[in-house]
Amino acid sequence: MSLQISLPHLHSGKVRDIYDAGDNRLLMVTSDRISAFDVVMSEPIAHKGRVLTAMTAFWFEHFGELVQGHLLSTDPADLPGVLGEVSPELMADLAGRTMLCHRAEMLPIECIVRGYITGSAWKEYRTSGTMHGTPMPDGLLEASKFSEPVFTPSTKADEGHDINISYSKAKDLVGAEVAEAVREASITCYLRGAEWAAERGVIIADTKFEFGMVEGQLVLADEVLTPDSSRFWPAASWAPGATPPSFDKQPVRDHLEGLDWNKQEPPPSLPDGVVSATSSRYVEVYERITSRSFAQWPGAGE
Repeated sequence: MSLQISLPHLHSGKVRDIYDAGDNRLLMVTSDRISAFDVVMSEPIAHKGRVLTAMTAFWFEHFGELVQGHLLSTDPADLPGVLGEVSPELMADLAGRTMLCHRAEMLPIECIVRGYITGSAWKEYRTSGTMHGTPMPDGLLEASKFSEPVFTPSTKADEGHDINISYSKAKDLVGAEVAEAVREASITCYLRGAEWAAERGVIIADTKFEFGMVEGQLVLADEVLTPDSSRFWPAASWAPGATPPSFDKQPVRDHLEGLDWNKQEPPPSLPDGVVSATSSRYVEVYERITSRSFAQWPGAGE
């Protein structure tokens, strides 16, 4: 997807491209790019960007009374007012991928909430009995559920892996008052989201939130409880002792793990079957959690 957008380009990440929309606003465009092991694959995953946008919009709507969000609009009808004249081709590319947002001063931490021990937290615990440097109870198994969600922040990294930090370090970075506010908001949103998903047969094992400030007000920003920022597990497949398959890029990771690849650029090619299976997983978890048809999301029928 090559976009000719007439706004000042500010940043391109692994998945999103960000533009200055004027009036202290940003236009965030979510692509179909997918990364694994911090390397962006050559093949796009059909509709992935639309799923991430649709899921984020759903949660901003769902969390409206819990925390203020930065999202202004995902409606394609608002694009001409931001971009000026938009060609039919560009409109078709952008439909369902855009978030017009307040421009926030982002906090320099990732706000991770863990309901289950998995991923890097499990690796650390297995090695040292700690999680983000904090001692944890003995006898936890892989994918064990915590008695209550745990806030485990990390630093942000433009390239490579984020670095896990203690809550004390997070307070040093953003101040005690802001750290407490984002911890409370993160856990509250996680609990609300996890309860909603559980009623639909999906476990949210962990997730990453990002926050920023808009005119002195703390706001929830970026993507929210998507398959890229969270681990979604089918509840029927969960049992302590092993990590269930995820509703995300698991087919990509499984394929790459079976190759003789050093996890450096350039990436190996992805077979069509892996691409389509991954796309299907993204769509499935969106529809299961939201109880909405993805086909009704802008651009999804193309």
